[in-house]
Amino acid sequence: MILYKALGFLFLGLGFIGAFLPLLPTTPFILLAAGCFAKSSERWHRWLLANRTFGPMIRNWQQHQCISCNSRRIALLSVILFGGYSVAFTLANPYLIAFGAALILFTVTYLLRMKLCDVEQSE
Repeated sequence: MILYKALGFLFLGLGFIGAFLPLLPTTPFILLAAGCFAKSSERWHRWLLANRTFGPMIRNWQQHQCISCNSRRIALLSVILFGGYSVAFTLANPYLIAFGAALILFTVTYLLRMKLCDVEQSE
């Protein structure tokens, strides 16, 4: 239980950082945090579900294994624009460029494969 709670806070922190760093995705980390808190801390799990930003996304994922079209659109645009900018203009090492490009490709593929919620599920 303590391990799941610690992992929940780790994933929550990574998700928060991912909201500001282009190559680090937010959604998967928030969903992982919710899963860890569901197994370890009812209080923190309820807090995440009640969160205005992340609550609807977590409930959709837990109940229907889907994300909203808007969430996917924002995630894709963020990864492509900010991640692409980072790889193209801020990295000089070819290995880091290749790693960054692979990470962007993986994330885009992952997001495109996620099931989209129906309109009535996302409300």
